[in-house]
Amino acid sequence: MLHMEAGQPLCLGCAKMNDLEFLPAGDTALTRRSTKYSGRIAIVLRFSRSRGRYQRQGVLVEPAALARAEEECAGDAAARAAARERTCAARKEYDAIFIEAMSARIRELYPRIPGKEARAIAAHTAQRGSGRVGRSAAGRDLQPAAIALAVQAAIRHLHTKYDALLARGADRAMAREAIRGEVEAIVSRWSDL
Repeated sequence: MLHMEAGQPLCLGCAKMNDLEFLPAGDTALTRRSTKYSGRIAIVLRFSRSRGRYQRQGVLVEPAALARAEEECAGDAAARAAARERTCAARKEYDAIFIEAMSARIRELYPRIPGKEARAIAAHTAQRGSGRVGRSAAGRDLQPAAIALAVQAAIRHLHTKYDALLARGADRAMAREAIRGEVEAIVSRWSDL
């Protein structure tokens, strides 16, 4: 680990942070409490080439602050676990309602789509944490443009040779152009056009 200062790297000892303890990302309660009690904090990042951005790996905190936070977390672990279960159940209920609403919206915009297909597209695009269009603000609002993108993506992957083209090393833009006519034909068949 190193610290950047004035565009130059410093080791943790030179940056006077070698006495701090690394707390990896993942436990929100422990991180929140540790940083609250620590007088000095350093966020640890790593550059992800695949995503083209820095990603948080954890934090450096004072050992005493970490020990105090671990003690507190152990004390209320059962209450936090029960709250997580309640939240998880509420999310599942919300997601089921959302998928049904999206499926109905897909059938409204594409009246000739097979019912099972509409439900499968909704379930896939609305998957929590997926980063798909169904989880975007436009997708959650069931806007026609977002629904159209989700339907086109499903057609591209399920009804064309798009994935096979990508697997053979084709450029994404070229592969999309190669199957554009097939996608448009299916969209036309499913809609009122």
